[in-house]
Amino acid sequence: MEPTMVPVQAPEMDVPYSFSSQPRSLLPRPKYRQQSNAAETEKGPRRYCNIMVDPRVVRGNALSLRLLPESTQPSTPEVKKQKKAQKKLQARKLTQEQIRPGTPEPVEGREHVHVQTELYLEEISDRIIEVDGECQTDEFLDRPPTPLFIPAKTGKDVATQIEEGELFDFDIEVKPILEVLVGKTVEQALLEVMEEEELAQLWSHQRAFAELRNAEFAELQRLEEQDRRIREEKERRRLEHLEKLRKQKETAEKVAARAFAQRYLADLIPSVFNNLHDRGFFYDPIERDIETEFLPWLMSEVDETLQKKVLGRMMLDSLIRMVVEKRLDEFSHPPPSDQTEAPAEELGATQVSGEGDAADQPVAEKEETDQPVAEE
Repeated sequence: MEPTMVPVQAPEMDVPYSFSSQPRSLLPRPKYRQQSNAAETEKGPRRYCNIMVDPRVVRGNALSLRLLPESTQPSTPEVKKQKKAQKKLQARKLTQEQIRPGTPEPVEGREHVHVQTELYLEEISDRIIEVDGECQTDEFLDRPPTPLFIPAKTGKDVATQIEEGELFDFDIEVKPILEVLVGKTVEQALLEVMEEEELAQLWSHQRAFAELRNAEFAELQRLEEQDRRIREEKERRRLEHLEKLRKQKETAEKVAARAFAQRYLADLIPSVFNNLHDRGFFYDPIERDIETEFLPWLMSEVDETLQKKVLGRMMLDSLIRMVVEKRLDEFSHPPPSDQTEAPAEELGATQVSGEGDAADQPVAEKEETDQPVAEE
């Protein structure tokens, strides 16, 4: 069942195109995938190509290529803007090329050839031709001097004639000027001489003041050094006195502590030795050897002997019990006539066993009397 495309009529407003199809059931599919051969037969034979022709293979030294993945390249807004501008420029060039009318196809038997249509023909080559050129300028000629500018003459010329001695007498008129100049010069010279003498006096006063100040400064340094030595000597004497008092106090404390320790430890050594002796730190080696070696061995031997006697007594008691039980069983049944003499013999055996028990009893009493002695 093929899907049918139902176009949706868009109203007056701009509504995007939508696609809808009628519902249909899915085709039955196998539960597991088919083998690879079957998949290849469905898709068609696999095509192989030469790796050297594949454009995806990098040629040359792969170490020199430092291609960064797209994720690591910076994606700043400026870079995005530049990329958008480049894309727009390329799209504009493509549209202009498409719009520009091209040259019609050549007639059969002819072909298009690129021809230079400029005014000057140029040899087309890959290598740029280099030519050395030189030029020399002409020597500069001497330029004539510019004539002096003289404005046009206007008005009328008027002249007067003054004879000698009509205006002033030089010797008479120059005398006051010379007096003033000479007087000012002499006055300035005297002022300079007085200034030099005053400066000399000031320098002499400064030298005297500097000498006096240096002498006072040297005396002040001497007094300060003397005062420093006195203060250091006083501080040293004070520290020596304090050290002496400290040593005297420490000596007195040591003497008092030694006397107190002697008086306190006078009875300590005997009491320590008595306590150690009471606690067993001082002992007789023979007595200690007897207590630690001989007595444990003796007690172990006595214990083994008593265990053997007790075991023998238990065995004897068990035998006696077995014999008594057997005799009791035999006496509980009436014996036949031909066995009348057997009880007499058994009676004799019981008497013998009784005597044996009586003989063992003093031995047991003797063992019981010996046990306290061994324990002591």
